[in-house]
Amino acid sequence: MIERAVLFAAGRGTRLGALTAATPKPLLEVAGKPIIVHALDGLAAAGVREVVVVTGYLGEQLEAELGNGEACGMRLTFVRQDEPDGTARALLLARDALRDEPFAWAWGDVLVRPANYRAVIRAAALADGALAVNEVDDPSQGAAVYIDGGVVRRIVEKPAPGTSATRWNNAGLGVLGAGIWEHAEALSPSERGEHELPRAIAAWVAGGARLRAVPVEGPWSDIGTPASLEAARATFARRGA
Repeated sequence: MIERAVLFAAGRGTRLGALTAATPKPLLEVAGKPIIVHALDGLAAAGVREVVVVTGYLGEQLEAELGNGEACGMRLTFVRQDEPDGTARALLLARDALRDEPFAWAWGDVLVRPANYRAVIRAAALADGALAVNEVDDPSQGAAVYIDGGVVRRIVEKPAPGTSATRWNNAGLGVLGAGIWEHAEALSPSERGEHELPRAIAAWVAGGARLRAVPVEGPWSDIGTPASLEAARATFARRGA
């Protein structure tokens, strides 16, 4: 049973322009509630009871809005990422709370149906971890995930457009184990100047970790632009998510 999770919610969301000038991206509403609450509801339904939320930009708003987690049926704690140096560094900030046990993780700006959190956690039971994946035309905006026999074999973060031989993309949620810590700590900055969690996961896989690949069921939305926000609102309202 996975009882702990970390949600990454520190980003500025610059491509959303004025929409995030006074509101952190995870608090933008879709289908009647903040984006991050959809993730919390999914984790709670999957049995997670403790969540570390990594905040940064306008973090005080997130902390005030979410409180101690009682409304979601869980306990929330917060750590602040003052320097935007990447999701692997954000993960390391949460290490003490997560302990050296398997834990769930998710981007705070990704929307999926709640059942996907349960599916990922179940899949991790017979492996070192699990990674949700979604099919796209070209995974160059995320991370290309190469799969064989339902197992993740390789991950390439932000490959050059048109170079991937897979259409599977890192969907932004999964389960990791204690083996990830050494790779997160050893990670050097990417050419984008960030310590990126998918690259740490890729190193873990290359070192022999066995991660189950779990295709997302239903719609998947990565909220990054005003257009993607409006599309998510239309999709999730229509589907009653």
